[in-house]
Amino acid sequence: MEVQDAAEQWVSVEQVAQHLNVTAFTIYKWLERKTMPAHKVGRLWRFKISEIDEWVRSGGSSNVEGHNE
Repeated sequence: MEVQDAAEQWVSVEQVAQHLNVTAFTIYKWLERKTMPAHKVGRLWRFKISEIDEWVRSGGSSNVEGHNE
């Protein structure tokens, strides 16, 4: 599994928004509330799609109050 993790691409806010079919604004709201798995690289947020998918499966996206997507 470590080999797969090493080969997995880091993606941007816009790519995660497209993957989840939400707006970038929603992604930034989730980041602001510190609920979404993300990594800061310099001034940019980067994500692993596998972490995002696991977060969604575990109910993380539905535990955020006030999102309207």
